[in-house]
Amino acid sequence: MPDAEASIDLTPVDAPPLKRRARRRTIGVLVVLVLAVLALLSQGLLHSLNYFETIDQAMSARAKLGTTTIRLEGVVKPHTIARTSGGASFWMTGGKGEEVFVSAHGSPPQLFQANIPVVVVGHFTSSTSDRFYGTQILVKHTASYIAAHPKRVRAPNGTTR
Repeated sequence: MPDAEASIDLTPVDAPPLKRRARRRTIGVLVVLVLAVLALLSQGLLHSLNYFETIDQAMSARAKLGTTTIRLEGVVKPHTIARTSGGASFWMTGGKGEEVFVSAHGSPPQLFQANIPVVVVGHFTSSTSDRFYGTQILVKHTASYIAAHPKRVRAPNGTTR
């Protein structure tokens, strides 16, 4: 029995370097995957944001905007809505009294009426025009937005809806 114990080598050996290299590779791949997912999420969030221009902002930057498609926010002026066979036309007012004539193609939403804040997707007919051609009307009907921005969207008569 003593000979069998003497022939066994019990000195510790180092772990093979492949395991350490594999661990680094795994961590590297995970870091790259996390960065790729974060990049995709951030791009998705950036492209899903819908910005709009107020009438006052759009009128002051009309030459720069030209006829590019924008989202224009304002309040529908009372007694100006005319239903047409292709949609509706109306005047929108801004917070500082600026006005824009909107000719919108397509059916307006059911909540569309005078003295309410709306966002119209479309473009100015020229870089100097106060006429706006809209392809979509979005009605802003939540009171929480108006409460958060009390001076931004008000009807000419001072009411908010």
